[in-house]
Amino acid sequence: MTDVSESSQIFTATTPGYTDSKYIVSARCLLELFEKCPICKRPSEVTPCRRGTFLAVYQKCPHCGFYREWKSQPVIGSCPIINLQLSAAIYFTGTSFFQLQKVFKAMHLKSIGYTTFRRHARTYLEPAVIHKWHQFQEEELQFLSQRKVKIGGDMRADSPGHCAKYGSYSLINLENNNIIDTQLVQSNEVGGSHNMEKEGLKRSLELLESKGVAVDYIVTDRHPQIQKFLRDRNVKHFYDVWHLAKGLSKKLDKVSKEKDCDIVKRWRRGISNHVYWAATSSSTGAEKVAKWTSLINHIQNIHSHDNPAFPKCLHPVRRTRDPKKWFQPGTKALYKVEKILTSKRVLTDVEKLSSKYQTSTLEAFHSVILRFTPKTVVFPFIGMLCRLYLAAMHFNENAGRCQAKTNSGRLRYKLSFPKAKKGAATVKAVKTQPTYCYTLSLMHLLFEEVVPNPLPYLEECQQIPVPSSLSSQHERPPLKDAIAAHVSRFRVEEV
Repeated sequence: MTDVSESSQIFTATTPGYTDSKYIVSARCLLELFEKCPICKRPSEVTPCRRGTFLAVYQKCPHCGFYREWKSQPVIGSCPIINLQLSAAIYFTGTSFFQLQKVFKAMHLKSIGYTTFRRHARTYLEPAVIHKWHQFQEEELQFLSQRKVKIGGDMRADSPGHCAKYGSYSLINLENNNIIDTQLVQSNEVGGSHNMEKEGLKRSLELLESKGVAVDYIVTDRHPQIQKFLRDRNVKHFYDVWHLAKGLSKKLDKVSKEKDCDIVKRWRRGISNHVYWAATSSSTGAEKVAKWTSLINHIQNIHSHDNPAFPKCLHPVRRTRDPKKWFQPGTKALYKVEKILTSKRVLTDVEKLSSKYQTSTLEAFHSVILRFTPKTVVFPFIGMLCRLYLAAMHFNENAGRCQAKTNSGRLRYKLSFPKAKKGAATVKAVKTQPTYCYTLSLMHLLFEEVVPNPLPYLEECQQIPVPSSLSSQHERPPLKDAIAAHVSRFRVEEV
């Protein structure tokens, strides 16, 4: 009985209609209220009229002439308010319209159609999202223009490989984990998907420059185009440690499967950990390289080194109980590992590893983007851009969540089995539940400002340059001719 003991909400004439509570009501129960005339108590003529979630009931008494018209929700102009609010709730939370439609159909719950949803999106929802993001970004960049910022950047493509249509490049403020910009690039704008990452970073840096934001340094992956681009612009550039460790781990895994190289498998995790230690415990690039190259001696049970930047291992020297765990000089395994760890590119990259901030938070943001823009769904350019902005709003609101606690006040943890660990368990902190205050703010903007006067918001939306579709560069044949030319490889020709 806890559900029905909820206190009643008091409504006034000034209460906004979109903030009212909503209830699911059976049509049979609802129409029972209009069966009898409230004046003469005799049967009335009842005519229901539905439009999406909106229901109007026209009641007329043939005996005493009583007539009334009842509406299930307020109407703004010609738009029922809950129809628009349902579209907004679907769009702002990143929900799939078609998945929700399946739920509604299973319940025989009346709803709006997809055409109505898209009309709401074009006219009201997307202009509201774009304005809200620009408003946040303007305030954020104005604040950042008063100091030098440390940023991280990375790109996410909407599909793997070299056939991606969209690439979204995001910049994060590494000091507070706020997404400060996300740029959407379509592959035909830059001559192919392999150029999207550089173009996205270029647009982001131009935006920061136009707003007077000075960049202290940027942390990215080791993309060669990004390296050259930032070097030409004289921007201080560091590399994310995880990307280097991941690349080395893949190469070591491959070597460990070769004959007489089983020992490499035992050291793969330790080598990966050493990358992080060399980066985070060093203050200069030379010190990072010295600590990294000392690993070649360390895996041979040699703990004194010729490099004055790091002459001796910091761990206490212990007596070896298992001599087989060390690499032996002159062996194939040592040769292969040394070749990988001391290659020219690896040493150059180790020198530029980031000592403090990494881009792992951007990887978490990419997983949030997946919730708003699944890779199995095709979105138009503006729709994709708005969903990126919504993902950024959601991420910025929830990036600083605290760790959850039990009723007794103990911090909560859970076991996780990441794919990269290959069956090994790891412990993760359980965070508090996410909040969705940005959706309430968008609802307020939508109904209080955009709907009464949508023109300025539409104009702001129309200022965004939209590239032509990928198919626009090809000739579109008439459908009739295409059907006539269609031949199935499974069709059996008559003899």
